[in-house]
Amino acid sequence: MRKVAVAAIQMQCERSRENNIKKAEQMVRKAAKQGADIILLSELFENLYFCQEKRYEYYDLAESLEENRAVQHFQKIAKELQVVLPISFYERDVNVLYNSVAVIDADGSILGIYRKTHIPDDHFYQEKFYFTPGNTGFKIWDTRYGKIGVGICWDQWFPECAREMAVQGAELIFYPTAIGSEPILLCDSMPHWRRCMQGHAACNLIPVIAANRIGEEKVEPCEENNNQSSSLKFYGSSFITDETGEIVKEAGRDEETVLLAEFDLDAIKENRLSWGLFRDRRPEMYQW
Repeated sequence: MRKVAVAAIQMQCERSRENNIKKAEQMVRKAAKQGADIILLSELFENLYFCQEKRYEYYDLAESLEENRAVQHFQKIAKELQVVLPISFYERDVNVLYNSVAVIDADGSILGIYRKTHIPDDHFYQEKFYFTPGNTGFKIWDTRYGKIGVGICWDQWFPECAREMAVQGAELIFYPTAIGSEPILLCDSMPHWRRCMQGHAACNLIPVIAANRIGEEKVEPCEENNNQSSSLKFYGSSFITDETGEIVKEAGRDEETVLLAEFDLDAIKENRLSWGLFRDRRPEMYQW
C-alpha cells in the first residue's frame, strides 16, 4: 500500500509578482498542513496572464531556471514542508523563451523541467508570441511520493500527451492551467475542458489533477499594445479525478481554495494491470 495525498490550488493572480508568490506560499502551506504530499499551483501564477496581448516588454518577465524567483522560493518551501511542487514559470534559455514547469522534489532539489509542447494561438490566448514549442518531450519524474507526469494547459487537450506519460510509467498526471472565457467563440468551454482530462484518466487508469486560476483580468488600452482592450474571466473549476475519470474533488468558478484527495498507488497499479489496456495496445497499428 502506497498512499499519497495530492492537492490542487485555485487562486486569483494580480499584477504584483511578489504578492502572487506570497499568496501561493500561504496556500501551499495550507495544503501541506492538510496532509498533501504533492501540491499543484496553476499555470504562470507569478503574473497576470500577459498572453492576452502582444507586448515586447513582457519578454522581460522570462527568467532562466536558475534565476526564476518562484522556483528559488519554492525550493526552500518544498524542503521545509517535505512536499513535491511542480512550479510553472516563464523560462528564458539564452535567446529562446518557453512556458515551463520545474519539478521540485520533497528535499528541495530540482528533478528537471518540462517545456510546454502545444502552444495555442487564439484571440486573447496569444501564446505563440511569447513561447517557443517545447523541446523536452513528455517526461515523468520519480519523486519521493510516486512517479508523476506534468502537462501544461493546452497540452491537456491532446490524448497523446497523457498516453505518452502513462506509457513511461506515470502514476499521477498534473495539469497546471490558465483557461477561461472564450470571447470570440461565445461558448463556455469548462465542461468540455474537464471531460477531456477525465477521458485521459479513464483511458490510462491514472488520476488527473488540474489547477486553474480564477478572476477577471483586463487589458487596458495603451500605446504599446496599439490601444487594444480585452478581458478574460478565468473559470476556476479545478478538479481531481480518480483513475476511472470520476471527479472526486472539484472547485467552483470563483473561489480561492485547496482541493485534496488521497490515492493508493499500489491499488491503482493493480487495477491498471487488471484492465489490460497497456497489454493490448497495438502501437504498430496506429497511423497518426
